[in-house]
Amino acid sequence: MDQARTTISKIFNGEPRSYTRFNLTQNMEGDNSHVEMKLSSDMDDEVEANGVGENINQHNRPYYPSKLNQRSPKTVCGFVIGILFLFIIGYLIGYLSNRSTDKTEIKSNCPVFNEIAPVRVETVYSLDWSDLRALLKKKLTTSNINTSLKEFSSANHQAGSTEDEALANKIMGKFKTFGMSTWTDEHYVKIHEPGSSNNRVLFRGNIVGTTEGYLAYSAVKTVQGAALYAHYGRTEDFRRLRELNIDVNGKAVLVRAGLLSFSEKVANAASLNASAVLIYPDPVNYNIKDDTALFGHVHLGTGDPFTPGFPSFNHTQFPPAQSSGLPSIPAQTITIKQATEIMSKLGGQTSPDGWSDGMLRGTMYSLGDDGDIITVEVNNVLIQKKIHNVFGVIKGYMDADRYMVIGAQRDAWGPGFARSTVGTSLLVELARTITDMIKNDGFKPKRSIVFASWSAGEFGSVGATEWLEGYLTSLSLKMFSYISLDEVISGFDSFKATASPLLYELLESTMKQVMYLKYVADVFQSTKSYPFGTIEDTDQNLELYTFYNTLKLAKTAGEVVGLVTLRLVHDHLLKLNVAKYTSVIRNYVSQIRSKVESCQMWLLSAQGSYDRAASTLVSAIRNSDLEDMEQCRIINNRIMRVEGSLLSPYASLRESLFRHILLGSGPHTLAALVDHLEAIKGGLESADIDQFKNQFALATWTIQGCANALAGEVWDMDNEI
Repeated sequence: MDQARTTISKIFNGEPRSYTRFNLTQNMEGDNSHVEMKLSSDMDDEVEANGVGENINQHNRPYYPSKLNQRSPKTVCGFVIGILFLFIIGYLIGYLSNRSTDKTEIKSNCPVFNEIAPVRVETVYSLDWSDLRALLKKKLTTSNINTSLKEFSSANHQAGSTEDEALANKIMGKFKTFGMSTWTDEHYVKIHEPGSSNNRVLFRGNIVGTTEGYLAYSAVKTVQGAALYAHYGRTEDFRRLRELNIDVNGKAVLVRAGLLSFSEKVANAASLNASAVLIYPDPVNYNIKDDTALFGHVHLGTGDPFTPGFPSFNHTQFPPAQSSGLPSIPAQTITIKQATEIMSKLGGQTSPDGWSDGMLRGTMYSLGDDGDIITVEVNNVLIQKKIHNVFGVIKGYMDADRYMVIGAQRDAWGPGFARSTVGTSLLVELARTITDMIKNDGFKPKRSIVFASWSAGEFGSVGATEWLEGYLTSLSLKMFSYISLDEVISGFDSFKATASPLLYELLESTMKQVMYLKYVADVFQSTKSYPFGTIEDTDQNLELYTFYNTLKLAKTAGEVVGLVTLRLVHDHLLKLNVAKYTSVIRNYVSQIRSKVESCQMWLLSAQGSYDRAASTLVSAIRNSDLEDMEQCRIINNRIMRVEGSLLSPYASLRESLFRHILLGSGPHTLAALVDHLEAIKGGLESADIDQFKNQFALATWTIQGCANALAGEVWDMDNEI
């Protein structure tokens, strides 16, 4: 039959006419992956060689000068009869061939050219979800995790040290062994270290013990002030003191560690003109030795505070600047022993209910009086250090230019076993597991996964932030999720995860699939905070805090992260639920409406725009052909715009380090608007109505802008506002 068709083709065209060739190529701009269809023919070259293609008439039709036009009707009739004869012969041959196919198998090494070849588009094959889940659980083993924990454990690996660099090289070697593409970037960052003169604390003129602990980025100065106990240093704690008519101005504030970051405690005290802050670990919260020092930082932000908003590359030249998150007052940590010596001698009022539940020996937890003078001397030294971030990537098979990042802090002040070693080990093991699934089990992730090992995490995610600032333009367009493995195990009695609302649904469904989480809460009854930022952060202590279940917990955490990761790179559509922000926005709007009547319609309209855009997208997903890769990519692009659109474009990077209007901090956030309204209603002098109106307008338009981005194209946007 093929021979007959070839013969017929020769009569009409001289040779078999054409075949279709598909070439799967990737746009070099990284904007799209597309199928390019190219038609080619053996006759094409022949036509061009003969110059036939050059004869085009006014209707753009090829004109073939030929003797065929001069042939007689008899000749034409002969051609027709010959064609019919060959067609009948071909039909009979095909009929007989089909009848005998069940008896005879014909094999030939000769190529067969069909007049129209079947169209075949190669699709990316990937395992189904149940297969992926089973493979992850099987390949991510406690044995391998234990090996990595031992390999990456180090007694000292401070940021920028030779030990830190050695760990970076180890991780790089692992990534290369797994067959990943690897690279590094280096930054020159400014960090604080203790000076040659130790920081000192004096109480009533006498030195109160000594400590190796310190707080990076504290103001370097010596100050005095009357002691004032302020519980945990939260906003509500200082509000309670104000209700007791106690002035914070000029006081040296003592606060417990815990519940919020050191930087937030110091910022709260500084906002009320305190002279200094001392932070101590109360035995009711910490089960550590009396002389164990605390380390930390007090920069209310992330990254190098002396290059706010831009990267600390060696070749970059920027004017001198510093972050608004740097405190203007000195801050220092003290040990349990030092805190006991001060707190046990404080006079003044009895502390409010609930503030005296600490366990410092012989302490009444009084608030302090004017005679309890404390002197705080901070002599930290600012130095520049070179740090390295290490990366490895598993490239996606379809949307390679869309990627998520899994990161872990590598450095630590002391042993940092729970702070950095566990996370680093899981980072490597997840990379090993997923690359093994690709090599040996046929897994083909649609999107890319970047594995990142950061340095200078102890100083406020410096390495991670500098990388983000260096490549912000590209990352904001192509990166859709980040998962941190820092402090992934902390000895708490339940599983905790902090995430964007877009990830709530995925996290919840993932945790239900990890069996160990169902009974882990029944095993652990620990109520003490794990000693992060101390020399007691060791493998032995973590085993004690987890009741010798560190490996099981590490595997559990690894499975949760691994399953979330696989979901985000396996499915056609990103598992990020944009509708989850609807309730968050609605909650803030409700709080604002309860306090102010004017301007609320504009805010309500913006909220409605987001609601409609989210609902429309959910409906579009429900009614879309999920096998249409281009349609899925368009939908994913809309989903990816949400988080970035909620970063206030009106907030300065120097003044507002966390620009997210729903999850960030600063006067541009909806939470700040609610607090501002409380201040206005309370008649506080700090309340500025004009400032509130301005921030209200900017926040409202940020929500509307997010709704517009989520809606898609400009012709789909809601302009009712």
